[in-house]
Amino acid sequence: MRFAFLIDPPESFKIYKDSTYAMMREAAKRGHELHIFQQEHLAWRDGKVSAATQRLHLTGDNNAWFRLDAAQNTALKDFDAVLMRKDPPFDMEYVYSTYLLELAQNQGARVFNDPRAIRDCNEKMTIARYAQFTAPTMVARDPALIHGFLAEHGEIILKPLDGMGGASVFRVNNGDHNLNVIIETLTDFGRRTIMAQRYIPAIADGDKRILLIGGKVVPYALARIPKAGETRGNLAAGGTGVARELTPRDREIAETLAPQLHAQGLLLVGLDVIGDYLTEVNVTSPTCFQEITEQSGFNVAGMMIDALEHTAGRR
Repeated sequence: MRFAFLIDPPESFKIYKDSTYAMMREAAKRGHELHIFQQEHLAWRDGKVSAATQRLHLTGDNNAWFRLDAAQNTALKDFDAVLMRKDPPFDMEYVYSTYLLELAQNQGARVFNDPRAIRDCNEKMTIARYAQFTAPTMVARDPALIHGFLAEHGEIILKPLDGMGGASVFRVNNGDHNLNVIIETLTDFGRRTIMAQRYIPAIADGDKRILLIGGKVVPYALARIPKAGETRGNLAAGGTGVARELTPRDREIAETLAPQLHAQGLLLVGLDVIGDYLTEVNVTSPTCFQEITEQSGFNVAGMMIDALEHTAGRR
């Protein structure tokens, strides 16, 4: 099969932990062709969506890990699968890319994750569809409502709806002297909607990343444990990843969401669970493949390519 990956510049990859690289390595091992392109290479012209794609060859060298053929303008429908693996931020350029990918779908391209589903599933807001699994949560921009939520729960987490990697996530309490400026900054004086969640003390045991692939649940999670003095478990914020078997509660959450999200066109999803609570549903570019595989022995990338072969092969 011929797989095209919409990615960030390959020079930026940290291949020792990059999940897209793990997918590429597994696909190449099975004899599939790898092609890459970036957002700026997408175009719609004369009713067709194409991209300036380059075939990518893995070299086996950890430093110069790839070699590229010359770029060719290729209709996306000519690939067996197109994988949207561009990292956030989920800005308007990201949205425009999903529009183009959706047009390509209408022409016969197989795109994973489904671009409409990516737009419809805000990674913070989607938990509202599964309120039975969430801690007390509020989405608002009125400072008075946020102050009221804090007064009710005593200690809360505040975060933007478009953040990633733990950026601009604040833990606040009723006695916080910086409370007003934090709320003013995050909401832009009431002009920007944010999320407030009751603080979950179980974050000390890790913010668990649970992967769903092809409507099935990976049996291990990566618990991202905050470093000393830190509330955020995100690896980008210095957290340490520890692979663990899923708890019964983890499985309850994951097995409930997996078939529903898959039915929406989401081949790969990363759930964030703290303690017994679902906190985020990641659909843009979920990660943690390599950490889980290295520590548990479970081949996450193999499960991903199995699902891709099965789904893309049904034309």
